[in-house]
Amino acid sequence: MDLQHPQYAKDRQLLSELLSRAAEQPIADWVLAEIARLRIRYLGFPGARDMQQDLDKTLERWQMSEAELFARTRLIHQRLDLYRESFSNRDDWA
Repeated sequence: MDLQHPQYAKDRQLLSELLSRAAEQPIADWVLAEIARLRIRYLGFPGARDMQQDLDKTLERWQMSEAELFARTRLIHQRLDLYRESFSNRDDWA
C-alpha cells in the first residue's frame, strides 16, 4: 500500500518547476540542491512513485549518478548558503 507524503503537493509543484529548468546548461546550483533534497526525502518512501520516477529520469537525463549529485551538492553547500540566500525562512523538516 502506497502512502501519501505530507509534503507531496508542495513537492510535486516544486519538482514540476525544477523539471522545466533541468534542461538549462549549466544546471543552476539551486536546481541541483533541490533535486538532491527531494531525492533524500523520497528515498525509500513507500509512495510518491511518480516523484521518485521523475527524479530518476532527471538524473538519467543529466547522465549523473546519485553519488555524483550528492557530491556536487555538498560542494555547493560548502560554497553557498542556498537556503538562507534563496529560500524562505520557514523550516521544512517533514
